[in-house]
Amino acid sequence: MENFRPVHLHWAPGPQNGGTLIRDEHRALSSDEFAAEVAGLAFMFVQQGIGRGDVVATMLPNRLDIVVAMFAAWRLGAAFMPINPDLTRNEALYQIEDSGSRLVLVDARAANHIAGTKAALLSVDACLVPSGAVLPDPGVAAHETALLIYTSGTTGRPKGVMLSHGNIDAMTRSIHAALAMRDELSLLVLPLFHVNALLVSILAPLAAGGRAHILKGFDRHSFWQSICRSGATYFSGVPAMYLLLSGEQGEVARAPRLRFAICGAAPMPAGAIAAFEGRYGVPVIEGYGLTESTVGAALNPLEGPRRPGSVGKAMPGIEIAIMGTGNRRCPPGRVGEIWVRGPNVMTGYLQRPEETAEVLTDGWLRTGDLGRLDFEGWLTIAGRKKDLIIRGGENIYPSELEQVIAATDLVAEVAVIGRSDDVMGEVPVAFVAAANGAAADDVRRRLEADVERHLARFKRPVAYHFLDSLPRNAIGKVDKLALKRRLEGSQTADAITIMRPNRGRSS
Repeated sequence: MENFRPVHLHWAPGPQNGGTLIRDEHRALSSDEFAAEVAGLAFMFVQQGIGRGDVVATMLPNRLDIVVAMFAAWRLGAAFMPINPDLTRNEALYQIEDSGSRLVLVDARAANHIAGTKAALLSVDACLVPSGAVLPDPGVAAHETALLIYTSGTTGRPKGVMLSHGNIDAMTRSIHAALAMRDELSLLVLPLFHVNALLVSILAPLAAGGRAHILKGFDRHSFWQSICRSGATYFSGVPAMYLLLSGEQGEVARAPRLRFAICGAAPMPAGAIAAFEGRYGVPVIEGYGLTESTVGAALNPLEGPRRPGSVGKAMPGIEIAIMGTGNRRCPPGRVGEIWVRGPNVMTGYLQRPEETAEVLTDGWLRTGDLGRLDFEGWLTIAGRKKDLIIRGGENIYPSELEQVIAATDLVAEVAVIGRSDDVMGEVPVAFVAAANGAAADDVRRRLEADVERHLARFKRPVAYHFLDSLPRNAIGKVDKLALKRRLEGSQTADAITIMRPNRGRSS
C-alpha cells in the first residue's frame, strides 16, 4: 500500500474550542497538549536509543500516560506493547524478553517488580516533556507492527500477537462504520493492556474526531455516576460488569448523552441484556472478536433489530465463514469452526511461524471457536474448541495453571476446568490427586503459596477438589467432561475453596 497514512497517527483535532481531548482521573489534555506530550516523550525515547522497529512497553495501571506512550512509540516507527501490571515478576519478564522490548515505561511499583530486566526502565513520574521537540514523520508502512499484544497460548506459553498499522486503520474504520461514530466521548473502564480498550475506547473515538475519558478501573457502586458526570456517549464492557450493574439497588439517574454500550469478551445471557437495558435505558450492542482479529469481527447493528443470543453480523470490510471437516463451508444453521477474513486479521504471532501457520490459511484466521451462521448471516457462538476459560473477560488457559500446580511435589495429577459463575461467567477450579497420601490441607497450603508466586490473581483457581485419582477416557487422557459433569452434579463435597469470587465490590 503506497503512501499509507494511518488515521490513528493523524488524529482529528478534537474540540475546536481548545477543550479536552483525553483525560484520566488526575489530569486532562487538549489536542495541542496531547500532541506536545507525545512529541516530548518520543524525544525521551530517542535519548534512550529507541528507533524504528524497536518495541516500547508500558507496565502501568490505567492512566493517560499509556496512551501518550503508545503514540510516542508510533512517532518513531516503533511498536507498542502494554503489559498487565498485575502479572507476576516471571510472567512480566517473560513478555519483556520474548518481545525484545528495549524500554519499559513504569511507575515505582513496576520498577521494583521487574528490577533486573535487560530492558531499560523509564519512570513515568520522572518524564519531563522537553519544549520544542521536533521529530520527523516516521512514514510507517501498512505492514509494520504497531501493537504487540500477548495472549495465552494453548501450551501455556503466551504468544505475542502482531497487529500492524494497516490492521488498526482497518479496524477503526470498521468500528466507525458499524457504530456511526461522530463526536463521541468514550468512557474507558477496561484495562489498557487489552486490545478492546485500546481500539474501541481510545483509537476509534480519537480517529473519528472524538474524545476519551479513562477510569482507573470498574467500581459497580460509582460507575454509573461516572457515566452521568462525564457525558459519555458510549462505553465498552464485559458481561460481568453488566450483571453487577443490573444488581445495583436504588434509583438510576438517566444519562441523556449515552447512545449505546458494547459488550464483548464472553457470551452474554439474553436475559441479562434485557435486564440491563430495562434498568438503564440504553441499548447493549453485543459483538464477537479476538486479539488476532484486532478486536472485532461481528457486531449487532446499532440501528434496527438486534438478536439476543447472537453476536450479530460480520462488521464492515470483514468476512465470516463457518468451516467443517476438510475446510469446507458449512451450510446455514450447522455448527463449525468460525473463520474470519479481512484487513483486520493479524500479521502473525511474534517469532512463532509454525503456530502462525496453524491459524492463518489463505488470508483466513481460524479462530478455534465454534459457531453457526443463519441464512441472513447472523452469527451465534456455540462453544470453544480451545480449552479456554473466560473469567470476567480475562482469558485463562488451564494448561498454564496445570503446569504450576503439577510442579508441586505433593501433587500426583491435576486437571483445571471452568465452572460457571453468575457474575464472572466462568472461574477456574482444579481437581487434584495428592501424591503419596499427602493430606489435603497440606497440599492446599502449598498450592496457595505456589500459585500466588507464579500466577496473576485472575488466573488462580477459586477451589480445589481432591480426588483419589482423576477419571480417564479410553485412550488414557484425563476425562475433563466427566469432571464437568461432577461439578454440574454438585458431587464436590471434597472441595476446599481458597478464593471465592468477590461479589461485594468490583474495581
